[in-house]
Amino acid sequence: MDMFDADRFLKSMIVFNTVKQIGSIYELSFQVDFKPAKKDKLVDIIAYCLNPNHFHLMLKQSRNGGISKFMQKLAAGYSWYFNHKYKRNGVLFQGPFKIKHINDNSYALHTSAYINLNDKVHQLGASGAKLVRSSWDEYRNSKNEICKKDIILNQFNNPVEYTSFALESLKDMIAKRDDYRELAALFKE
Repeated sequence: MDMFDADRFLKSMIVFNTVKQIGSIYELSFQVDFKPAKKDKLVDIIAYCLNPNHFHLMLKQSRNGGISKFMQKLAAGYSWYFNHKYKRNGVLFQGPFKIKHINDNSYALHTSAYINLNDKVHQLGASGAKLVRSSWDEYRNSKNEICKKDIILNQFNNPVEYTSFALESLKDMIAKRDDYRELAALFKE
């Protein structure tokens, strides 16, 4: 995966988030007047992180079956692009996507922090960081790009307060990750 592939994944998240059939992103590139769907969206993207070897999405379904349909369109469209570019065949993503229903506000806040800072949780380093695409900057700078952040940010006085919350949460996430590694090492002995 290169930087163009990462950017293409983000574009796929935007373009395939519609009830309508859109064809391919390549075909759309010739339409001067194309605008991403605003009212026919399948999901609201709350947070995202694309790492070099996996991704996380926090989604809110806009219609029945929206998450499944969005994931189907995203996986199929991006896999077609990737396989065509790299002259390969077959599935790109291993197994079906995993989904976890969030029905607790505290869990939602911590999940947003985990996803926004996922590359730091995994401590990818400088080489991996170049390929990471995350909603972290959207949250910190109140940018309106891909995410519908109000469900999270409205619970804080300002983006700086959310940033502090997320960075504090990151410390706990890294500590727990290290604890899990130590525990796993004990069981291997």
